[in-house]
Amino acid sequence: MRITALVIRILRQIVRDKRTMALLIFAPMLVLTMLHFVFNGDEYRPNIGLVDIPEAIETQLNLEDAAVKHYESANRAESDLSNQELDGYLLFDKMAPSLVLEGSDPSVNGSVLRWVQNALKPLQQNGNHQEMNIDYLFGSSDMGQFDYFGPVLLGFFVFFFVFLIAGVSFLRERTTGTLERLLTSPLRKWEIVAGYTIGFGVFTMIQATIIAWYAIYVLGMLMEGAFGYVLLITLLLSLSALTLGILLSSFANNELQMIQFIPLVVVPQVFFSGLFNLETISKWLSWVGPLTPLYYAAEALRNVMVRGFGWEMIYKDLLVLLGFSLLFMILNIAALRRYRKI
Repeated sequence: MRITALVIRILRQIVRDKRTMALLIFAPMLVLTMLHFVFNGDEYRPNIGLVDIPEAIETQLNLEDAAVKHYESANRAESDLSNQELDGYLLFDKMAPSLVLEGSDPSVNGSVLRWVQNALKPLQQNGNHQEMNIDYLFGSSDMGQFDYFGPVLLGFFVFFFVFLIAGVSFLRERTTGTLERLLTSPLRKWEIVAGYTIGFGVFTMIQATIIAWYAIYVLGMLMEGAFGYVLLITLLLSLSALTLGILLSSFANNELQMIQFIPLVVVPQVFFSGLFNLETISKWLSWVGPLTPLYYAAEALRNVMVRGFGWEMIYKDLLVLLGFSLLFMILNIAALRRYRKI
């Protein structure tokens, strides 16, 4: 009987928590729906450049299943390749095929190589069996999946742990009465938000620095650019995760409710961070990516760590991350005014 009474009490407690009941059903459905649209998306269609291909050769090529663009010189094709407008370009040097790949994404490299091999089959059937020369603008043939996905994973884990720790820590400030005493003090709302952001920010920045250093210099993650840029990106990403965690903690009454935000706020960002090819995701769902901080952080980290780019290629992403943090801070101030009675 005592066990039965305990079971009934727990069940009643769960049923009375409408938020928990909703998330137990809604969150798995949301994640499964996103997985459905990600894995059942369109086939990737490579973007290929043809550089000054003789007409006699081009007419024999099988150019189906790719977006083909013609170039008169390799310099223009390489410029578009560097800007990621092309996945690779094909040219012929003394009748020998030569392929230059963008190289930063192993899965895209594989798609391009398969397409080129299929495109050259008619030539091989006509007796042209010359070996194809393959070059890489970024990366190399030795580049593995971890090298490509590493920057995304680095950004994700920094964001995830900072979000969780900041949210739970700020929640404890509320439940222990510390925040309530601050709200009754002469401190202004923006001063409280700034103080908490800076206070928690010091430790989250140290955490982000250690994680980035460990991933690159201990695990040997590919690093073509400057470590300082990686550090700057992770710090701004940590700031956005910190301010978002503090914001959402204002709408949670306990640690369980704070954790319930993870499948709604953190997990969906994974699908738009670059772990999956964004060009194959259903068009009506792809608009979500630019609304998430991890989308910009992952692209900036990949530009630095894989492609070796510098400030001129990442500053826009950094400004967006800073904008997210400022937006969340403003919303935090509004949330304090609304929830001053805790």
